[in-house]
Amino acid sequence: MKKQTSATGQWEASTAKNGTRVLIWALAWVLTTALAAFGPKAFWDFHTGLTILGVLINVGVGFGMIFATKRHLQALDEMHQKIFRDAAVLSLGVGLVCASSYELLEDIQLITFQPEISHVMILMCLTFLVGMIAGHRKYR
Repeated sequence: MKKQTSATGQWEASTAKNGTRVLIWALAWVLTTALAAFGPKAFWDFHTGLTILGVLINVGVGFGMIFATKRHLQALDEMHQKIFRDAAVLSLGVGLVCASSYELLEDIQLITFQPEISHVMILMCLTFLVGMIAGHRKYR
């Protein structure tokens, strides 16, 4: 029994460590996104080289976040992987459908403002969060 408890404790510690890595990469990605978005105007007066560097760093950190998330997902048990995948599929579907409809609203002049990708990103994040909560409640 002690071996199983030890293995369970190791799995939980590994899962927590991977989750922390994902969080750190996600926060770094948000910060580099802000730097790439606001840096040209606020810090380096639209210097082309620095702007390109800022975007490349943002893309690199974004891929780091993707790989950290993949590693975290692979370390989860089958039930948690299913919950994650279901939430990701829901988020992707909502994002694609709503983004195309959102853009269409401007094209057919039902809205007077330009659609912003940040609105779709927020919607997808909230959808993913709802999907994760619903999945955990379902398999409780």
